[in-house]
Amino acid sequence: MKEIVKSGIGRKMLPVLILAGGFGTRLRPLCGDYPKVLAPIADKPFLEYLLLYLKKHGFFNVVLCVGYKADLIQQYFRDGKQWGISIRYSQEEIPLGTAGPLKLASSLIKDKDFLVLNGDSFFNIDLDFLVDYHKNNKALATIALVKVNDVQRYGAVEIDSRGNIVRFAEKEEIKGPGLVNGGIYVFHHKVLDLIPEGRAVSLEYEILPRLVGKAFYGLPFEAYFVDVGVPEDYLALQTNPNPLLAAVI
Repeated sequence: MKEIVKSGIGRKMLPVLILAGGFGTRLRPLCGDYPKVLAPIADKPFLEYLLLYLKKHGFFNVVLCVGYKADLIQQYFRDGKQWGISIRYSQEEIPLGTAGPLKLASSLIKDKDFLVLNGDSFFNIDLDFLVDYHKNNKALATIALVKVNDVQRYGAVEIDSRGNIVRFAEKEEIKGPGLVNGGIYVFHHKVLDLIPEGRAVSLEYEILPRLVGKAFYGLPFEAYFVDVGVPEDYLALQTNPNPLLAAVI
């Protein structure tokens, strides 16, 4: 991997979109009828840990892409001042999948590049390093990848020696150790042009595969990762929240 040059990008202003519109169907009845980003961990909603993580890494400009029970999310987090960050909202009126909310929020993104986080997973990586890697490569898109012992639960992401993403393997195609999507992305604004407007669009199945071969990179990290959208992971995190708590201190 080539040396990463620090860009001095002024991270305070770099927008971070968090996909927070999910229903949390798999978590019921564990977290009641709440949206899954509000699933409680050690007396705080899971989304609060993501915001603390962003603040810790110097990212203060947040857009919450909300949908299901958006009013509950807005009532709790408001404008973000309590956490020392700025929060704006983009609300979908119909479910728009994982890519549609990015298109809907495009008017709030003025920068050339922006970060996207899944609202139901936590990946304790160096965000600054990820953004600089993306910019150094003049990338269209960059995904933070996590190393796992068995990719079959997620589906694998395959990269070449230069970090170019060359293939997405479906869950039934491959098993064993490998790299999977860690739910953190840096996108160039041009990616938004690929997303159809006004309908549900899957980022994973409709947009990302179209980027293969087009300055599309994956950057592997060995770091704490948890997906609270999976009941087993959520219950384990409730039993032992210490890794999550340590990551935001």
